[in-house]
Amino acid sequence: MSRFKGSPYRWQDLEVGGSRSGGFDGDDHAGETSSGPFDIDSTKNIPIAQLRRWRQAALVLNASRRFRYTLDLKKEEDRKQIIRKIRAHAQVIRAAYLFKEAGDQANGIPISPPIPNGDYGIGQEELASMTRDHNSNALQQYDGVKGLAELLKTNLEKGILGDDADLLRRRNAFGSNTYPRKKGRSFWMFLWEAWQDLTLIILMVAAIASLALGIKTEGIKEGWYDGGSIAFAVILVIVVTAVSDYRQSLQFQSLNDEKRNIHMEIIRGGRRVEVSIFDIVVGDVIPLNIGNQVPADGILISGHSLAIDESSMTGESKIVHKDSKAPFLMAGCKVADGSGIMLVTSVGINTEWGLLMASISEDTGEETPLQVRLNGVATFIGIVGLLVALVVLVVLLARYFTGQTTNSDGSKQFIPGRTGVGDAVDGAIKIVTVAVTIVVVAVPEGLPLAVTLTLAYSMRKMMVDKALVRRLSACETMGSSTTICSDKTGTLTLNQMTVVVAYAGGKKIDTPDRGSLSSSLLSSLLIEGIAQNTNGSVFIPEGGGDVEVSGSPTEKAILNWGIKIGMNFEAVRSGSSIIQVFPFNSEKKRGGVAIQLPDSQVHLHWKGAAEIVLASCTRYIDENDNVVPMTEDKVLFFKKAIEDMAAGSLRCVAIAYRPYEMENVPTDEEQLDQWVLPEDDLVLLAIVGIKDPCRPGVREAVQLCQKAGVKVRMVTGDNLQTAKAIALECGILVSDADATEPILIEGKSFRALPELQRQDIADKISQGHVVAVTGDGTNDAPALHEADIGLAMGISGTEVAKESSDIIILDDNFASVVKVVRWGRSVYANIQKFIQFQLTVNVAALIINVVAAISSGNVPLNAVQLLWVNLIMDTLGALALATEPPTDHLMHRPPVGRREPLITNIMWRNLLIQALYQVIVLLVLNFRGTSILKLGGTPERATKEKNTVIFHAFVLCQIFNEFNARKPDEINVFKGVTTNRLFIGIVGITLVLQILIIEFLGKFTSTVRLNWQLWLVCIGIAFISWPLAALGKLMPVPKTPLSKFFTRMCQSSIFCPVMYRSDICLSCRLVSR
Repeated sequence: MSRFKGSPYRWQDLEVGGSRSGGFDGDDHAGETSSGPFDIDSTKNIPIAQLRRWRQAALVLNASRRFRYTLDLKKEEDRKQIIRKIRAHAQVIRAAYLFKEAGDQANGIPISPPIPNGDYGIGQEELASMTRDHNSNALQQYDGVKGLAELLKTNLEKGILGDDADLLRRRNAFGSNTYPRKKGRSFWMFLWEAWQDLTLIILMVAAIASLALGIKTEGIKEGWYDGGSIAFAVILVIVVTAVSDYRQSLQFQSLNDEKRNIHMEIIRGGRRVEVSIFDIVVGDVIPLNIGNQVPADGILISGHSLAIDESSMTGESKIVHKDSKAPFLMAGCKVADGSGIMLVTSVGINTEWGLLMASISEDTGEETPLQVRLNGVATFIGIVGLLVALVVLVVLLARYFTGQTTNSDGSKQFIPGRTGVGDAVDGAIKIVTVAVTIVVVAVPEGLPLAVTLTLAYSMRKMMVDKALVRRLSACETMGSSTTICSDKTGTLTLNQMTVVVAYAGGKKIDTPDRGSLSSSLLSSLLIEGIAQNTNGSVFIPEGGGDVEVSGSPTEKAILNWGIKIGMNFEAVRSGSSIIQVFPFNSEKKRGGVAIQLPDSQVHLHWKGAAEIVLASCTRYIDENDNVVPMTEDKVLFFKKAIEDMAAGSLRCVAIAYRPYEMENVPTDEEQLDQWVLPEDDLVLLAIVGIKDPCRPGVREAVQLCQKAGVKVRMVTGDNLQTAKAIALECGILVSDADATEPILIEGKSFRALPELQRQDIADKISQGHVVAVTGDGTNDAPALHEADIGLAMGISGTEVAKESSDIIILDDNFASVVKVVRWGRSVYANIQKFIQFQLTVNVAALIINVVAAISSGNVPLNAVQLLWVNLIMDTLGALALATEPPTDHLMHRPPVGRREPLITNIMWRNLLIQALYQVIVLLVLNFRGTSILKLGGTPERATKEKNTVIFHAFVLCQIFNEFNARKPDEINVFKGVTTNRLFIGIVGITLVLQILIIEFLGKFTSTVRLNWQLWLVCIGIAFISWPLAALGKLMPVPKTPLSKFFTRMCQSSIFCPVMYRSDICLSCRLVSR
């Protein structure tokens, strides 16, 4: 995959910082450019300037809440500044120490001996100082790494004992591999932030003024209700908001803890065991391979071509080679190449990495494209809401002070010269309160936060489905994916490899075990090559028991085969010494080792892709132990064997060797490090066929993707025939007829094509598509980073691959990738449900109050009632609808393009039908309700009863409409409702609270108790929304999005009232989000 790094064939979108844009939109958006601040298709690798731009364009009433889960740009800059300071500080100290060390050497000043630390011969201060300052003299003073291991009571081959008592002693003496983390925000902080909303502050001021005037005019017994009820409603909104936000925060914290918990292999008691990075202690012996993160500060015990990327600590992207002359390893760095074994000398806060991590607070904020788009929607709705509130305020104040506003008995509320100042101010405050409350309802502050709510819920559930989300935006982007480029080994297959066939001694061996190799020379050379040319290990428990084999799946398969043919791993390893190692390289597809035998003979052993190693072989060992030339017929025989094994979906690995003259081996250590192992004139020992069966259910998962409009492609470094066989078995290829170029193509064939043809093939994969890429190796990191969604493997993946990814598949299973697609689609669908529900409430509430205010000077829904409605539609509505679990229905439709309208024609149809129905019914009740409902009693009582019916019917309509919003395009809105207990719970709580409000809290909400007939009327009005929704879904909608219609209208008109650019108005741009 690394071949695509910096590829000129990727379609670049400068607006999103080089990440691919476009989406699955066909030709509808061809040639369209993205120029608005909310036009962000991908937030991966996006420039800071564009992030700042959309924040400045958003209409925000409570910035601390609205931008809580977005990247804090100032904090991010401060964080980078702190990192730069700490790096500079460490380098200055190191340089000063080197200067002092040189002076001490010149003056002959000896280094002080180590100070014992309890059970150990050296203290933490000396260890930390030596490692931090890269003090080679101090290391030599302690007799090198062997002497240091003795001081730490560590066996360099078997590691520490690793029992509980030993680990406890080491933690007490040297500390644990953790660092103090800054505490997350407390509940009180969230409560304080919820207070910061400008509209809520205005309402609290109005409540206090109303409270003071009410008590002054009506006495404390009756006068506190109006102001007190508004204050209580505001406090309720704040508390519920804070509780919801705090719960989200706790979910993100637990997910971040999971991300930090890296697992790696260490050597304890002679065996390799996997532990958490937090459980590593001083004295541990740790094998390092390509892609690993150095988990603590330490000293290199032994290494082969070990190269470390220290950019995370030094800030310089320079690869540093480590050997006995430069043995110091720093925590937090990555292994770029080679392999080695390290001795841990400092952990946690005693390392530079620990200090760095403790000094900075990790900002988990990160905007997602959907979040940005919803900020655009919220801005547009907010502008409309502000205009409506302003109109209501002006109309009500004008009618009030001109004496046109009357009480329920017909008397004027304000008479110039007669009405007292206190009454006039009280009346004006009530009008201002209503106008401000309309703003509270109209500006959907919770809309962008609904994204983080559903993402937090989805991320938690995805952990159960074996997917750890590292970047929030990937969760939703995955729902738009149109192509998945999947790795073969371990993702489509089980990664449980066994050698099932072998070609050795010039013939085929169907049952490769101890008795299958009659040749003693061939057998001994094979065992030698298997045992020495590996980074795996074999552990045989002293008290008996099963043999434990560790390493990569391929290594384990070959080591298990070696055991079957009589290999004693420890005896072979100790019987010769390693001179030089060429670690397995995914580009060369082979790895080698040079060993020296006791009689000073030198053997070079190679192992790798069968066709590549075979090409370097000029001889082979026959069944009679003779080394014979590789004839043309024999080459064809082995090539045919490789093709047959590959056609049977076997991975083919060749093992070869060659004798080498000792006098040609470099003796100088520096020359030896640079020595390139000869890889020609090899003697073929064996070709093995390794079976890695397809995962159960992978064929069904691939078919499900294809039905959902997601193309599955396989990317592998394996033999072409093996790849073809697995692709046919998994259903990626339907038949042999599909297995032709460019559908099936090798990397070398692709690179050999003319540039235009290469670009054409690459464009077919990437342009206009949202591409997810899976990978596990270090070489996959560039592709994982550049892809729209990078999916790293949790079991076989290296740390470098995981850090470059967006999502980690914890079980390495392709079926889990498909589950991620379902969750991604669920995120988008849930947000759409919530938008439909919230806009219905917005439109109905605004129209009802505006029409009533203009026509009569009174509003049927007062401030407290509107605040309750706001709570239902904002926080509670988001909790109910944003946490709907995914359904199979989501995988029966094509992916949603990144530029497709957020509010679809289906949603417009549903919300307009419901809003229109509610507006008509409730306005009829407002103007004719007294006579239609035959309400008796005093005019004041009749008006209160009518307004109570309007309020109650309106709230019940929203509760019933919540069910409609669950299934925007399905008639049966109750399907699967019992699986979402949170939805049922929230609807139940809302209903119970509404009953309490109507029956017992009338003083606070200005409502009266209703008789059973009026209860039935309210329920009947709300119930009609269900059959109405079902009938509405039978109405066809045009395929052309409404946004395009509005855009064309605006472009053809001479004047557009709210201009965003010279040719496109703001409203049209935001309708299309």
